[in-house]
Amino acid sequence: MEALSSFVGWVNGVVWGPPMLVLILGVGLFLQVGLKVMPIRKLGMGFGLMFKGREGTGEGQISPFNALMTALSATIGTGNIAGVATAVFLGGPGALFWMWMTALVGMATKFCEAVLAVKYREQDEEGNYVGGPMYYIKNGLGSKWAWLGVLFAIFGGIAAFGIGNGVQANGVAQVLEVNFSIPTWISGVALMGLTAAVILGGITRIGNVAGKLVPLMAVGYISAGIVVLLLNIGAVGDALGQVFTYAFTPWAAKGGAAGAAVWLAIRFGVARGVFSNEAGLGSAPIAHAAAETKGPVNQGLIAMLGTFIDTIIVCSITGLAIIASGALDVAVADFLANGDKEGFSAISGAALTSLAFETSLPGFGGYFIAVALSIFAFTTILGWSYYGEKCMEFLFGVKVMLPYRLLWIVAIYFGATADLGFIWLLADTLNAMMALPNLIALALLSPVVFKVTKEFFASNGQSEEPGYKAAE
Repeated sequence: MEALSSFVGWVNGVVWGPPMLVLILGVGLFLQVGLKVMPIRKLGMGFGLMFKGREGTGEGQISPFNALMTALSATIGTGNIAGVATAVFLGGPGALFWMWMTALVGMATKFCEAVLAVKYREQDEEGNYVGGPMYYIKNGLGSKWAWLGVLFAIFGGIAAFGIGNGVQANGVAQVLEVNFSIPTWISGVALMGLTAAVILGGITRIGNVAGKLVPLMAVGYISAGIVVLLLNIGAVGDALGQVFTYAFTPWAAKGGAAGAAVWLAIRFGVARGVFSNEAGLGSAPIAHAAAETKGPVNQGLIAMLGTFIDTIIVCSITGLAIIASGALDVAVADFLANGDKEGFSAISGAALTSLAFETSLPGFGGYFIAVALSIFAFTTILGWSYYGEKCMEFLFGVKVMLPYRLLWIVAIYFGATADLGFIWLLADTLNAMMALPNLIALALLSPVVFKVTKEFFASNGQSEEPGYKAAE
């Protein structure tokens, strides 16, 4: 196991090296410029379409709103609580700035992913709409690029068990054991039962659950986070100052040790940003392809909100709460005295966020984070079960769906009781391997997105009619 862990660690260092970070930010920036910063300029329009999208107006299985909630169910998870904490601890406060940059360019990436997902989606043998990177690679780039779609499907089907299953189940089990003394095996069994009740009903049931649970949990967490920031309002200005300052200058923790270079701020900010909002990963468009939408651009404008809500709003609240409350200083001092910061794990990250909330809301904050993380992680398990399933369906057809769902349910127990360090490392590595085929496809198909988007706005949004479906 040690040898395997070392090998995965080496691969992780390669795939998350400078080339990958440049590729993620570079492709996102290229798309943002090509769209003339439209995703940022039309943010208000996106929110308007989201609220109108509670009822579907075209072909598909779920409403545009529920498609976004399904995508958000998969992105708002441990990355928003534990991932942000690990980023600001290991990379310094400046890591939050690079998470923001990842999100701002990621809005363009997410927009393009959804546009292509709807434009090139298909119907499977059961009449359900399916789409995502593997389909827009196959239908948009042609047969000579088919191997790239196959690679994405393989990486996605396997990666789902890491980022969407093992990491989430383990996070729930650990936080419930620490805060409520619930044995990890009990948490694992409970999660298996709850997950089975939802995912065996397919995307319609997942969408319905996500459409109700995600808004509730997001509003609850954001509200509690705002209270924490208000209670520390005097330190918020300094916290923001640290974020901008240490994005470009080396951050040295008090005492001079545990310092983080600017590179680490960028590395952890971008990596955890992608882990959290999944822009460029290629996962969210799989959900948006099932939307009952007027057309590609309509759904793209809704899809880009996922990145904004996840990172600019939710992750910002977590990061600023950790810095402004003084929890980051406490954690750094503790590690300077007692431990090696490189051993900082995801459960430590959740504990750091818990400390920030508990310090500000004694007797409530810590328990609130435990419950919030559990709900966030549960919805992530639901969303990613669909992503992984569709990747496998692309490779083997609809016959694989039920076996995959059953395997997914069983894997939750092992994820809940396994060693998190290796699971987190594996998930982080597979994330990058998923992103590569998708980012290549986005760059090659960008002219299609630019053309469709230009036509849409030139016609004042009338170029897409209900029932739109691209030719296969």
